[in-house]
Amino acid sequence: MAFPEDVLTEDEHVVLHLHPHWRALVRPVAVVVLAVAVLAAAVVLLPSGGVGLVALAVLGGLALLVVLWFAFWPFLVWRTTHYLFTDERVLIQQGVLSRDRRDIPLTRVNDHAMNQRFSERLFGCGTLTIESAGERGQSVLHDVPQVERVQTTLYELVEAHHDKHSLGDAEMRDILADVQDGRPLREPN
Repeated sequence: MAFPEDVLTEDEHVVLHLHPHWRALVRPVAVVVLAVAVLAAAVVLLPSGGVGLVALAVLGGLALLVVLWFAFWPFLVWRTTHYLFTDERVLIQQGVLSRDRRDIPLTRVNDHAMNQRFSERLFGCGTLTIESAGERGQSVLHDVPQVERVQTTLYELVEAHHDKHSLGDAEMRDILADVQDGRPLREPN
C-alpha cells in the first residue's frame, strides 16, 4: 500500500512520506493479545465436551469479530493514511475502501501550527494544522511522528518554494526600468 508515484508531477520530489505515528497501533495490538489470552483461557478452563466445544466456537467467533473490528480495521486505516510532503505541495491521502486525497500547493500554505499533548510528547508525535488559502481552509494531520521536525521541514519547503518562484530585487529593478523606458517586458532569468 505504498504511495503511488504516478500522482507526482514529472519534476516533483518527495521530501517526507509519513504514516501516522505507530502509537495508533497500540490499541489494536492489545486487542489481539487480549483475544488470544481469552481463547487460551477458554481452551484450558472449558470442559472438553459438546458444551465446551460450542462455547469455544462461540468465543472464537466473537474473538474473530473483535479482532477484525478493533484491530485489523484500525491497522488498515493507519496503513492507508499518507502524509506526503514534496517540493511542490502537501498531499494528505486516507481511506481503506474509498479514498480521500487533499493536495495543498506550497504557494497556498498560509500558516501551520503544531500541538502536542503530554502523552504525545512522550511518544514523540503531535498534531499539525496546515491553514491554506482554499475552500476547505484547515487540514489537521493527527499523530504526526516527530511533528516538530515535520513543521520545520514544512516551513523550509514553503520558503524555498517562495524563493524559487519569486523575483529578486535586481530582477524587479530591471523590469521596472524596462517599463519606465517603454521597452517591452523580457522574461526574467
